Amino acid sequence: MPTEYGCPLYEGNRPNADASIVAIMRMAGALILGKTTTTEFTVLNSGPDTTNPHDPDRTPGGSSAGSAAAVADFQAPLSFGTQTGGSVIRPASYTGTYAMKPTFNTIAGGGIKVASIEFDTIGYFARCMEDLQLITDVLSLPAVQPIKRIPLHEAKVGFVKSPFWSSAGPGTIAAMEKAAEILRKHGVTVEDVEFPHEFSDAAALTDTFKAIFVTDSGASFYKDYLMDTTKTKLDPAVRAFVDDAPKYPREEVRQAFDYYAALRPALDKIATKYSALITPSAVDEAPLGIGDMGSPIFNSVWTGARMPVIQVPAFAGSNAMPVGLSLIARTYCDQYLLSIATVLAEPLMREGGWGKKLVHD
Repeated sequence: MPTEYGCPLYEGNRPNADASIVAIMRMAGALILGKTTTTEFTVLNSGPDTTNPHDPDRTPGGSSAGSAAAVADFQAPLSFGTQTGGSVIRPASYTGTYAMKPTFNTIAGGGIKVASIEFDTIGYFARCMEDLQLITDVLSLPAVQPIKRIPLHEAKVGFVKSPFWSSAGPGTIAAMEKAAEILRKHGVTVEDVEFPHEFSDAAALTDTFKAIFVTDSGASFYKDYLMDTTKTKLDPAVRAFVDDAPKYPREEVRQAFDYYAALRPALDKIATKYSALITPSAVDEAPLGIGDMGSPIFNSVWTGARMPVIQVPAFAGSNAMPVGLSLIARTYCDQYLLSIATVLAEPLMREGGWGKKLVHD
């Protein structure tokens, strides 16, 4: 199918083969309806004219804008996107859909153009947990150990505000408070969890992520940079990745990789103490306008940690727009996360205020 990467340089481009993820779906019997819009190479924070199905004056989020909007608008039951920072989970929150960002590198990604080989992960959108489970099973993501369904009254959940909590808007703050209230009412043990102290500096989390992201992207887009001989086809921000990548000292990049390598076992250790962790999916409701697709600050750390994440669209903000929360488990516990998320999502969806929007009247 035509695949233009949201970039004028690839106008009319038609690959000679499906990406691996698409080929797997076809072989499983899926009907591929079409391609959806994305920002340029999935790295920019604006681009396509796609709007939010619940309010056309608001963004659907990005970079997987069309994938989220298509599912929310009932144009397709399932869709795929890619996440470098928050490009699956955040649009799902903005458009009121479920989404899953699996453990990094557990899905065949051949044929997909990526910005960062360190962070980029395929994710998928759906309107129910059963469909997330369906795709996960088709992709043969294994269970680390036999999964025992945990009843609500035996579940123990850790609420993680993360070092970026000061940026949370009223919709997200209210969603976290209401989720804790609902779960406690149903017998779930709820605890506030401190982020690991040695990784609690928001600026350090942001700067190290950026160092890896920019240097990876500079390498990924170098061929495109050279192809754009007139310097008019690539967005200046994309060209800047290639120009800026060499400016990062190699030692700074090494330290950034080491930082995230140390963060992963620290967060995994916390996750072992709980049935699931819950954290914001976005700063707040979808912003007005389509020129800004919102911030990924509540997503990037979990992407960098390579932990599986499921976005649950349970709540509504003051403008009657969806606000979601993310459920998280240990690395490679994708099947387990689907199981516990199904249990926890049931009361959240029933009492959170948004669940009715996922079905036709």
